[in-house]
Amino acid sequence: MNTKKEIESIKARNVRVEANKAWEVSWARRIMIAVLTYIVILLFFLVAALPNPFVNSLVPTLGFLISTLTIDLAKQEWIKRRK
Repeated sequence: MNTKKEIESIKARNVRVEANKAWEVSWARRIMIAVLTYIVILLFFLVAALPNPFVNSLVPTLGFLISTLTIDLAKQEWIKRRK
């Protein structure tokens, strides 16, 4: 490959990598996963005939959201200690 094509290839890859990183930390992704988690657990609770499925399905969903918030803090602390 010539140099210009290599540079363009690297730039295109960088754009894809940056978009993927932005998606991984986006609230849109977190909310979508939370909604899907709620729906799947709700369906399970309904099929299993467990009590209060609409309310009880919130527990794992909120657990997921809390974990996504704290994982960023833990990552930052880990990186700080590694330096």
